[in-house]
Amino acid sequence: MKQNRYTVTANRALAPNVYRMDLAGDTAPITAPGQFINLALDGLFLRRPISVCDWDEQGLVIIYKVVGKGTARMAELQPGASLDALVGLGNGYDVDACPVHPVLAGGGVGVPPLYGLAKRLLAAGKKPSVALGFNTAREIFYDMQFAALGVPVTVATVDGTAGKKGFVTDLIPEGAYVCACGPEPMLKAVHARASAGQFSFEARMGCGFGACMGCTCQTVTGYKRICKDGPVLEYEEILWSHE
Repeated sequence: MKQNRYTVTANRALAPNVYRMDLAGDTAPITAPGQFINLALDGLFLRRPISVCDWDEQGLVIIYKVVGKGTARMAELQPGASLDALVGLGNGYDVDACPVHPVLAGGGVGVPPLYGLAKRLLAAGKKPSVALGFNTAREIFYDMQFAALGVPVTVATVDGTAGKKGFVTDLIPEGAYVCACGPEPMLKAVHARASAGQFSFEARMGCGFGACMGCTCQTVTGYKRICKDGPVLEYEEILWSHE
C-alpha cells in the first residue's frame, strides 16, 4: 500500500449514474487485477474504495456508480483536479491460478476489474470468455471494450432489452472455472453453478487496509477481512450465510 496523489485527466458518464475516471500518477503499487484504491474526498471523513479497472505506467482507470455523497462528488470532478489515494490495496485475482479457458462473470459495477483481468490473462497466453449481466440495455457498459480485446462476450439483461433475457448465471456453462465480481446474490448464484474459481466481494470498509476489522466475513478457515485478505476469495473457502 502507498499513499499517492493523482490528477484527473478525464471523467465522463458511460451509462446512467456510471462514470469512468482516468487518473495520472504512480501505479507501481498495483500488482494484480482486482485490487482497489481508497480515495479521500474533501469534507468526507471516510475514504471511498473503488476497484481498479485498468492501469499502465502512466496512470489508472476506475469506473464507479453514483450511489451517495462521495461518488456524487467524484462525478463533479473536472480534469486537472488532484486526488489523494491509498493505492495497491487488497488481494487481487491470481492470473497464474486460472486455467486456459476461464469465464469472467460480472454484474453491474462488478464489471470493471474483470477488464484488467482479461488483459492480463491474454498477456499470459490464456483465452478467457466474458459474461456480463445488467438490469436493462441502458445500463450496459464496457461490452465493446471487452470485444475489442478479442475475447468472446455475451450479455444478459433482466428485462430482455439486450442480449439474453435473464441473469449472468444463464450465460455460464455448468461446472466452469469462473472469476466473478458483483453483488453478493449474484456471486452466490454463480458459485452454485461453477466448480472452481475466484470471487471478488463488495463490503462497506472503514480503513481499507485491515486495521479496523470492519469488513470481516466468515470463511471455511475462519474470519477474513474483505479489504486485506480479499476482496478476491477462492471458490473453496467461501462460506455462504444461510439467513
